[in-house]
Amino acid sequence: MAKIVFMGTPEFAVATLRALITHHEVIGVVTQPDRPAGRGNEVKISPIKAVALEHNIPVFQPEKIRKPEAIDQLAQWNADAYVVAAFGQILPQRLLDIPPYGSINVHASLLPRWRGAAPIHASIRAGDAETGVTIMKMDAGLDTGPMLMPRAIPIMPDETGQSLHDKLAQLGADLLIEVLDGYLKGQIIPIPQPEEGMTFAPQIQKEEGRMDWASPAMVLERLVRAFTPWPGTYTFWDGKQLKIHRGTTGDGSAPIGKVVKSGERVGIGTVDGVFYPLELQLEGKKRVGIDDFVRGYPTFIGAQLG
Repeated sequence: MAKIVFMGTPEFAVATLRALITHHEVIGVVTQPDRPAGRGNEVKISPIKAVALEHNIPVFQPEKIRKPEAIDQLAQWNADAYVVAAFGQILPQRLLDIPPYGSINVHASLLPRWRGAAPIHASIRAGDAETGVTIMKMDAGLDTGPMLMPRAIPIMPDETGQSLHDKLAQLGADLLIEVLDGYLKGQIIPIPQPEEGMTFAPQIQKEEGRMDWASPAMVLERLVRAFTPWPGTYTFWDGKQLKIHRGTTGDGSAPIGKVVKSGERVGIGTVDGVFYPLELQLEGKKRVGIDDFVRGYPTFIGAQLG
């Protein structure tokens, strides 16, 4: 049983921390500082801090982990290895090299595809047939370190950012436990990542959720799924924001951004066909299905969205 310091912050990392607590000795947890969140701007702790407190594990929350005092704090814990999952700060090489077995990362893609902060969103947006998790040994680059083991899963046609997040969070936890023992015993050797096939998935900005009706319908359908539940997708109608929670593609044609009715279906024109919204939410109103929305707002048919 190894002595592990775990670094992580969001819900994605919870399954990995819980698995480590079961199989190893987690002697400390590093997570982002408590921050205001939500409409009330109430200060909230991270999901990882909540798990650490539940298990009486010491918690360290540096504003900047690169600072010498933060690095010294971690060195004092004398861990065998650091395990990192979606921590949220870049770790300097000096820190990565402190434990004798180095620092191991749980990354939510099949590296080198989708290095960076938002691999789950990126894989759905790109229409990838599969994605997965890579357990890797970290270096100072952005997801550039050598790999211990990847594991792939298919991306389903109806996959959303949330459903894929949940699958990969559990897959990452399971794969880490499977790999970690072999790595610590010298039975699994890190191998360099290939440079061929490298892509980058930068941090998502909320503005990227605005629907560009001059895009192909399939691109918009994937964007809606990728950005569910966050940051969400939207357009504007009559000066108000209109959120699009679900949609699909199909046959038909219409002017770009124009709402049309084709038989029983309501669609919006795109550059190459029609996007059919299934659930909408007008600013300040509840989320409803498309039929209820049109009954409440009959002038939606024929509207120009932007």
